[in-house]
Amino acid sequence: MDEETLNPEPHTVTSLANNNGDQPMPDAADQNLSSSDSDSDSASDPGEDLQQIQTLEAELATNPSNYDANVQYIKMMRKMADIEKLQRAREAMSKVFPLTPSMWQEWADDEVAMGSGAETFATVEKLYEQGVFDYLSISLWSDYLAFVRENDPSVKEASPAGISKARDLFERALTAAGLHVSEGSKIWEAYREFEQAILHIIDGTDTQAREKQIQRIRVIFQRQLSVPHVDMRSTLLAYKAWEMEQGIVVDTGCSDHDGISSHVASAYQKALEIYNARVCFEEKISQHDMPDEERLKQFMNYLKFEQSCGDPVRVQVLYERAITEFPIASQLWFDYTHYLDKTFKVGRIISNVYSRAVKNCPWVGELWVRYLLSLERGHASEKEIAAVFYKSQQCTFSTLDEYVDLFFTRIDGLRRRISCPIEGDHALDYSVLRDTFQSASDYLSPQMKNTDGLLRLYAYWARLELHLGKDIAAARGVWESLLKISGTMMEAWQGYIAMEIESGHVNEARSIYKRCFSKKFSGTGSEDICYLWLRFEREFGSLDDFDHAQQKVAPRLQELQLFRSKQEPQLTEERDNSFKKNVRDKRKQASDASEQPLAKRQKDAGQKKKKEYEVQNLAEQNEGTEMKAKGVKGVQSEMKEPVQEKTKVYADQCTAFVSNLNLKANNEHLHQFFSDVGGVVAIRILKDKFTGKSRGLAYVDFSDDAHLAAAVAKNKKTLLGKKLSIARSDPKRGKKEHGHTDQTGAASGSGEPRQRSDNVLLKGKNTFAVPRNVAALGWSTNKPKTEDPDDEKPKSNDEFRSMFLKG
Repeated sequence: MDEETLNPEPHTVTSLANNNGDQPMPDAADQNLSSSDSDSDSASDPGEDLQQIQTLEAELATNPSNYDANVQYIKMMRKMADIEKLQRAREAMSKVFPLTPSMWQEWADDEVAMGSGAETFATVEKLYEQGVFDYLSISLWSDYLAFVRENDPSVKEASPAGISKARDLFERALTAAGLHVSEGSKIWEAYREFEQAILHIIDGTDTQAREKQIQRIRVIFQRQLSVPHVDMRSTLLAYKAWEMEQGIVVDTGCSDHDGISSHVASAYQKALEIYNARVCFEEKISQHDMPDEERLKQFMNYLKFEQSCGDPVRVQVLYERAITEFPIASQLWFDYTHYLDKTFKVGRIISNVYSRAVKNCPWVGELWVRYLLSLERGHASEKEIAAVFYKSQQCTFSTLDEYVDLFFTRIDGLRRRISCPIEGDHALDYSVLRDTFQSASDYLSPQMKNTDGLLRLYAYWARLELHLGKDIAAARGVWESLLKISGTMMEAWQGYIAMEIESGHVNEARSIYKRCFSKKFSGTGSEDICYLWLRFEREFGSLDDFDHAQQKVAPRLQELQLFRSKQEPQLTEERDNSFKKNVRDKRKQASDASEQPLAKRQKDAGQKKKKEYEVQNLAEQNEGTEMKAKGVKGVQSEMKEPVQEKTKVYADQCTAFVSNLNLKANNEHLHQFFSDVGGVVAIRILKDKFTGKSRGLAYVDFSDDAHLAAAVAKNKKTLLGKKLSIARSDPKRGKKEHGHTDQTGAASGSGEPRQRSDNVLLKGKNTFAVPRNVAALGWSTNKPKTEDPDDEKPKSNDEFRSMFLKG
């Protein structure tokens, strides 16, 4: 067979590189690779080049994930013609990062220039395969196709196997890039040229073979005419001209549709309409002079339009075009993978995209998480999933939560695989799950000491040891390990106790209470653990057990009460001093203002009344805080430090009271929790005045009653693992009830009965967290009014202010 006949328009790899704007490589392997470098590079100082190479090698030795250093090092090795180091540098970088199409092409050109024969062909073919996998590049596909036509012996000889191989490669290229609106026609044209070359070498006497090949070319033409591309009319005219060459009479009337079959005309017209609907989008994304942010936005608009049309293949091609332009835009990868998960569900296509996503954006933990889940949905082998998880552990993420999520995803997958094994898959040993938990603990414990995240990890671990591993001793060992790390967390002890109670081991639970009731916990935890032990003995223990617990906790509660009472006067004094200082500062400012020029005083006159009103509000709020502090045993307070600035007065006219709040919850968590309700105006989480930590209580202000009612309807919903108690806060009712004293001698305004020093008052759950519109059990709201005439007539703001100033 004549090679020139098979390749009527031969293209060498070197000429293609020149067309792409790359520097051509020498034809012989023994020539210096640096000859392709610019004159300025060749004229550089060798000493400087050597120093730069040493610097780059040192950087890559410590940080192989430095992308720019990899690129510069490859460039320097190519310039210095160090073939061995250049090869290693390229291979090392390709394992960590996807190379750009131009870098793959440059690598292939160098390999072609340095060798020949079957071994070189196999090496270069492998490079092209890696290149077209990383990104969608029409130029790289074109070069790949041309290289195979020119260098594959079976294709050059037009053997049946060679022709079949070439056709399969062309069909792969059409699948990947045939719907590329602006450049896909290049693949179609190259395909037609190849088939046309086959037609030319068929013996003219073999009518059947020629007719079959003509029909093959005709089908390719018609397929191309049914796909929207740039300059579709030129393709139509080329088709008509080709049909005339085959002896088919074609009517060349004024209409483009004249002379072609109705089904071809219909497909062409439909494709033309599709193209016309996309012309404006294609023009916008092709404007390379606009900022990258704007171009990415135009791509996203184009993608939304394409998704609305409902053709998944066309959407996928457009996503591939977008990520080729913006490979490290993580949000683009999120959208792409989410679309594939929703559209294709499972399959190798999705896992391939995820593998490229984490290679382009390895610092995004969520992509690794979704990759693992995608592999599990696709029933990937444990070996493949384990390999991906191992790679993820080598990456650096921006937040600790990403590491936590990644470990939990891996643990969840192992649990599912062990408890519900996949048919035909090898059964996993439980030790794999235990080793993963231990790895997570070793990695996360130093950064997550005394956090809910670590508690969640260990609780999960202990539960699986108990139920899946069937090993109570191992489960206890997990809890004991947690107590060594986070023994000051009351929740850790509670979790351990809850497991023993759930398992029916009452004596073991009792022994844990005996170990922890005297420990110091944050907030009210020290008191709470005492009351929990008493409650435990009421529900599970004998009378002797209950009496023993009472004897143990009574001195402890008295000790805690004494400590709180000693702290209260000091805090009150500091708060009073702070208030007096604020008043003196305001007086001084007023005095200074009187000495200012008249114009200045007139300018400030409009603000004077506002400042006086703020002082009044501060006095009222300070008084209310003092009264509340005296009735709550000195344990709880909303202020962590003495007031140093203006205190805002809350009317609570449209406010929800939230209790049983996770101590780690913040304003953002609550705002997100009520996002479906809407109307949130302000959020106030109450803090312990000694530790500054959350008390598990909050007030949430809403814009109107409708939003408040919707918020209250979310009562008993879960936030951060705890069921919230939500009720409406009623300040008017609270004022009526808080002015009286109950039979225990505690001010009802405190919201909690006072404990006598010689006995422990057991009232069930603590009542300090009662919303203002809910009276505690046993409180009376119809007690006779006091006879004190001063209490009958509330003091005005001026009287309060005078009282504080005199004090």
